[in-house]
Amino acid sequence: MGRWEPGASGRLREAALALYLERGFEQTMVADIAERAGVTARTFFRHFADKREVLFEASADLEKSALAALADAPAPASAMDLVSAALDAAAEVVGTDRELARKRHAVIMANTDLRERELIKLAHLSAALADGLRLRGIDDTEASLAAETGIAVYRVAFERWADDTGGLDLSEAIRMSLATLRTLTASA
Repeated sequence: MGRWEPGASGRLREAALALYLERGFEQTMVADIAERAGVTARTFFRHFADKREVLFEASADLEKSALAALADAPAPASAMDLVSAALDAAAEVVGTDRELARKRHAVIMANTDLRERELIKLAHLSAALADGLRLRGIDDTEASLAAETGIAVYRVAFERWADDTGGLDLSEAIRMSLATLRTLTASA
């Protein structure tokens, strides 16, 4: 086990995901992940705070990309157009590897605590988006509603994309979900 072997973080992610799928999240220990990755448990903790964070490490990058897109969107945009731009940026972070996303999603859906953590991460993203909208001059209620709606659209689109066996990409699934939402609200 090389102490500073390159690529340890990637190997740890791959090993953890494989073990979670084989054994289940609860039955997999950090020592198992480290052994499979060819590193020590101490190396694991240099890269991840705990075994859950292997699944959620991209959350910070996703939020950063979404907020940057929100800030960079054209000034005369509606709250939902701004959220749409943020969701497109999120899709660029998440939607590059459907198979990885499917595996990650399967592990999360099989464990109540991980589902809860996923919801907490999404709630945090929603709050950050709402704050970003307020900074752009969007009314408090509209900002909160647009951000929460955006997260709901993202979740539905992600499920559709992850289940798709054709060529649907995540950005396209998001646009389709937004269009469906517009149809639903137009008839309300």
